[in-house]
Amino acid sequence: MAETAGTRQQTGHGRVLAALALAQFICSFAGSNMNVMITDISEDLDTTVQGVQVAITVFLLVMAALMIPGGKLTDRYGRKRCFLTGLIVYAIGALLSAAAPGLGVLILGNSILEGVGTALLIPPVYILTTLLYPDVTSRARAFGVVMALGGIGAAAGPLIGGLITTAISWRAAFVFQALVIAVIVLLSRRIDDPLPPDPTRSFDTAGAVLSAIGLVLVVMGILAADNNVWLMIALLVLGALVLGWFFRSVRAKEASGQEPLLSLSLFRNHTSNLGLVTQNIQWLLLMGTSFTVAAYLQVVRGYDAIQTGVVFTAATLGLLASSLSAERLARRHPQRTLVMSGFVLSIAGVVILIILARSFSTAWAFVPGLLLIGVGLGVMLTPSVNVVQSSFPEEQQGEISGLSRSVSNLGSSFGTAIAGTILVAGLTKGAYAAAMIALAIIGLGGLAAAALLPRDPRPPTARASTSAAPRANT
Repeated sequence: MAETAGTRQQTGHGRVLAALALAQFICSFAGSNMNVMITDISEDLDTTVQGVQVAITVFLLVMAALMIPGGKLTDRYGRKRCFLTGLIVYAIGALLSAAAPGLGVLILGNSILEGVGTALLIPPVYILTTLLYPDVTSRARAFGVVMALGGIGAAAGPLIGGLITTAISWRAAFVFQALVIAVIVLLSRRIDDPLPPDPTRSFDTAGAVLSAIGLVLVVMGILAADNNVWLMIALLVLGALVLGWFFRSVRAKEASGQEPLLSLSLFRNHTSNLGLVTQNIQWLLLMGTSFTVAAYLQVVRGYDAIQTGVVFTAATLGLLASSLSAERLARRHPQRTLVMSGFVLSIAGVVILIILARSFSTAWAFVPGLLLIGVGLGVMLTPSVNVVQSSFPEEQQGEISGLSRSVSNLGSSFGTAIAGTILVAGLTKGAYAAAMIALAIIGLGGLAAAALLPRDPRPPTARASTSAAPRANT
């Protein structure tokens, strides 16, 4: 009887994990599938490549700006309620995008509503995964599934989006997203929130506004680089000042005994801070490479959506193979080793993309580099998340999950903004190489951060027996 109950629990957890992983998949898919629709959308909506870039970047930016408030709301209203609300808002945005008559409505549906929905539903994905799988090994396996689906969504987004766009229309890709959301809602009925919501928890509205405005100004400053240098500087400085104001208000609230949007104690964990840096740069590399290669193939080489998507299959296969090996890799190697190895492979992939694209005109020239990038990202996405989430106890999972996802999505925004700005400024071979070199240099920064993670020769399974709950350092 106990065995039957245990089997039922595992089945229930399996269905919940399927819902959480699919949610991460569709949100990552939304961030990259538009890369192969650049030409189709710009022609249909009578806009430009830069206009589509703005729509993509604003979507990623809204996620990044609202992810911290979204994580905080889970404590007050519950993980399941926030998850389902986010799914509904996301579906509305997807259907509105499918019917968009112009760029403005597309930005409202895709960039704003889908971005808000994602900010509400993604923090519960990571909180529930952490709470439902208390030991490090099973959590590595669960995060491996979630991150595999997320990485596949980002890497396979161009292929799936290209197939749908070529066979039907770019609008059908948004209908596809709404259909996947419907499946997730059905699977989510079995979710039981491990922690009860606390309606008495306060919410720092002023902090949420300040943090969002600051992040928006910083990314918009990067986007302005190819048009007006002085505007770029002004936006970056203003963004830095607003973020400084935000952290000052947080410090004041903590000093007076109030609960701020984000506790400064989250930044006192050295291991977590390094993990956050690696997360940011991983997604920067993934989304920056995806946008740069997709735009270059379509605008410069004249590839259609499906041809571009097929090229990205290499990255998808590499990421799938390495992500699904997360549990086995976690048992055999320290997380620091996995993160460093991932960066080495990804940077090597970027370098190969630069060299082969300059030397050969065939589409096959992009396959080796994309394959290496996919493998590298798959190797390090899961351990980076596990490092951060496992660094804090249950009562701080809402905060750290929001911060973690915000940092990752900010990396996605930076990747599209930085690489896209360099590329769109002059769609030539020189601009392509410049954008990819910028990504490689930033990747070296991620490798340096990974090298500073604590040296621990024991794989996570060796620590699991001494850590039934998340610990201060992993």
